Amino acid sequence: MSRNDFVSVTIVTFNSGRFIKRCLESVLDQDYPLKEIIVIDNNSTDGTMDILEPFEDRCRVVYNEENIGFAAAQNQAIGLAKGGWILTLNPDVLLLKGFIESLVTSGNLDAKVGTVCGKLLTMTAGFDFPEDPVVDSTGIYFTPNLRHLDRGSLEVDEGRFSNFEFVFGATAAAALYRREMIDDISINGEFFDSDFFVYREDADVAWRAQLMGWKCLYAPYARGYHVRKALPGNRRALPAEINMHSVKNRFLLRMKNMTWDLYRRNFFSITARDLVVIACCVLWEHTSLQAFPFLFRNWRGVIAKRRDIMARRRVADDYMAGWFNFQPVSKPAPKKFAVSVTRSKAARR
Repeated sequence: MSRNDFVSVTIVTFNSGRFIKRCLESVLDQDYPLKEIIVIDNNSTDGTMDILEPFEDRCRVVYNEENIGFAAAQNQAIGLAKGGWILTLNPDVLLLKGFIESLVTSGNLDAKVGTVCGKLLTMTAGFDFPEDPVVDSTGIYFTPNLRHLDRGSLEVDEGRFSNFEFVFGATAAAALYRREMIDDISINGEFFDSDFFVYREDADVAWRAQLMGWKCLYAPYARGYHVRKALPGNRRALPAEINMHSVKNRFLLRMKNMTWDLYRRNFFSITARDLVVIACCVLWEHTSLQAFPFLFRNWRGVIAKRRDIMARRRVADDYMAGWFNFQPVSKPAPKKFAVSVTRSKAARR
């Protein structure tokens, strides 16, 4: 068995009782045999631990005594994992048949592909599916004002995302990461930055991976469903803590990964968005003001991470600037990806 064929599925739960059973069943139902499943529970109080107990003979389950956050718990799972590929999953994701195999087959075709993502479609918290399939994510992209959004979010799936493409990054709700990339881009032993705690940690990984020369591949034949809680239009419905981390992490992203060239090119867009964010915190979302004391207290550590990232940067300014656009940016992938998946499907018949 090649390590590049073995997949470790890592799931972090926190009060995920509504979803986790079906998520685990969909992973265990995958035909792909070379996998292990690691679940880290962040001290759930809603019965999640009772739901996990029957799965302990088929999964490795670790129960934390406190909520250490999504980023740190994923790092904990990755540290326990044996696979050459790490598939991070949110508990509110359902995988369709062949999801893992499609991602691994595609990723193994190019050693510079460090991340592979599939097509996630939306479903409700009650596991209902729209009559016409609606896209949740086909990868993430960045705008010039530093918003990161999901490609195709809330669009009816009419075949526009049916080709293999290189994209900026993947949502960690269902992202396959190559172990070599994880080791290469980790900072102080962390793949996901624990300062983020929750939210935007996947965008940070995507940006850092791009700076260090790794590719993210979108593989359309890997399909699943996701319950999306955080959308640009439903901020007021989210817990205050999540919104605070969203504000904090917006500035952490920039402090760590922004090159001076990229800032110069997008100065007015970035500044205008910053003013809107700060004004909203001051006038309405007062709990998010806690983000700024955190940044002030921790700026030395953040700048140290930045120096490490910039010292290992491998791509030119023009390359990075090309990814930041108000419309989603993608680049066609070679035909070998589609050919390989087609042959793999034929071999299974």
